[in-house]
Amino acid sequence: MPKDISLPTDAADAAADNGAPQRLAAIDMGSNSFHLLVANYQNERLQVVARLGEKVQLAAGLDEEGQLSEAAIQRALDCLGRFAPFLTGITQQHLRIVGTNALRDAHNSQAFIERAEAQLGHHIEIIAGREEARLIYLGAAHALAENGRRLIVDIGGGSTEFIIGEAFEPRALESLRMGCVTFSRRFFPEGELSEKRMRRAELAALSELANIQRPYQRLGWDDPVGSSGTIKAAASVLFAYGDTTQEGLITRSGLKKLRERLIKCKRLDKVELDGLKSDRAKVFPAGIAILSAIFEAFDLEQMRFADGALREGVLYDMAGRNSAEDTRSKSLDVLKRTYDVDNRQADNVADTASRLFDALQGDWSLNNSLRRYLRWASHVHEIGLAISHSQFHRHGAYLIEHSDLAGFSRPEQQLLAFLVRAHRRKFPLKEWQAMPKSQQAQSAKLARLLRLAVLFNHSRPEHAPPLPEVSANGDQLTITLPESDEPTLLSTDLEQEQGYMETAGFSLHLVEQPISPT
Repeated sequence: MPKDISLPTDAADAAADNGAPQRLAAIDMGSNSFHLLVANYQNERLQVVARLGEKVQLAAGLDEEGQLSEAAIQRALDCLGRFAPFLTGITQQHLRIVGTNALRDAHNSQAFIERAEAQLGHHIEIIAGREEARLIYLGAAHALAENGRRLIVDIGGGSTEFIIGEAFEPRALESLRMGCVTFSRRFFPEGELSEKRMRRAELAALSELANIQRPYQRLGWDDPVGSSGTIKAAASVLFAYGDTTQEGLITRSGLKKLRERLIKCKRLDKVELDGLKSDRAKVFPAGIAILSAIFEAFDLEQMRFADGALREGVLYDMAGRNSAEDTRSKSLDVLKRTYDVDNRQADNVADTASRLFDALQGDWSLNNSLRRYLRWASHVHEIGLAISHSQFHRHGAYLIEHSDLAGFSRPEQQLLAFLVRAHRRKFPLKEWQAMPKSQQAQSAKLARLLRLAVLFNHSRPEHAPPLPEVSANGDQLTITLPESDEPTLLSTDLEQEQGYMETAGFSLHLVEQPISPT
């Protein structure tokens, strides 16, 4: 098992060119359940090889201080251990492991992730709520044959996602902090199930929904669709009792009958309904309270279940990365337009950075997928100028870290933010040392390349300048410049860069190449 977990990579980097199917895998570490999906991707379709799911209830292990209990962590690690044999032979480039709301909330999530990464030997990402919503939409949309504008709802253990979209393009994305596990703890703490407690849970959900209710209704939809466990279970129970004649359909009247059946159970540990799996029973009433509030807020008459969610979306997204359809590139294009980036300068810096990467890739053992992060950072390194010229690298890093950038996981976004923060002035040691240790060496190398690319284009030329001779020996970079009797802008900048690197503990060696006599 590898000792070092590298930065995220792109599935397309390792894809074969012979049209053979790609073996892809995703693990969705949800607040209630963990899911594994292994599939072959070919001709824009997934052929499932393995599908597993376990109720881990990670969110139930969060204490009042936001710490995951050791018992919850162990449940999660045990589950991942059972998933691990299915990952044999699948490379980092073809696997994504994502964590959602419980890991977003847990203060000790990084400690858990380090243990899980050591166990699996693969990188783990915590994704933001809206990114979770985007991936859910992608998975659900691929499971639906019909066109038209859809409202897609996914009730999870710790959050509920709402997406309006057409075809494979979402138009509105939101993630609200309400889920079947967290609401169970909050509104049914002693296991008592009553009309009063049910209505309190529904009112809390309606309060959360208030912020999106009107804008979503203005945008409108033709087809309400639900995904994941709570909605699948609700449809199954309604069909089992004959409350609907169509499998996978939830109606307003059927949901009302289901709610009444649950209240008659009186206690969570007494919930036992036809069509309901026993391992979901205790969190099912909270999920139905949230679903009832959604029907009420959006005045829905019915909702159908779609068998496609986050893990399917992760695989489709992974298959589309590093291509013209890469959502991450589109997100940065929007960011550049929003903050009026000087495209000529961005292109010149990106061109220089790519040539530096090529020159040093062998010396520094740079994974080819890192080139894309360097180019992305080159294109957005100046967005902070839209706020102020003073400290614009800090402003730019803040904008990148805190913007909703579709397609980016949290680690990817943090890497971009770090590169922009580090592209000029003193090297940000504090921010660098706060990154996961497994990523620090590669992050520093990318930052140093970006810094040089910016310096080589300091005069903002019409075209990217020729590249001087560069080489690396371990941590030391050597740049050979033509001999000159007078200091130049570049030589002055590089001498200052020497000081910055020395202070940070890195080495930059400058050599003058004597001019050959004519």
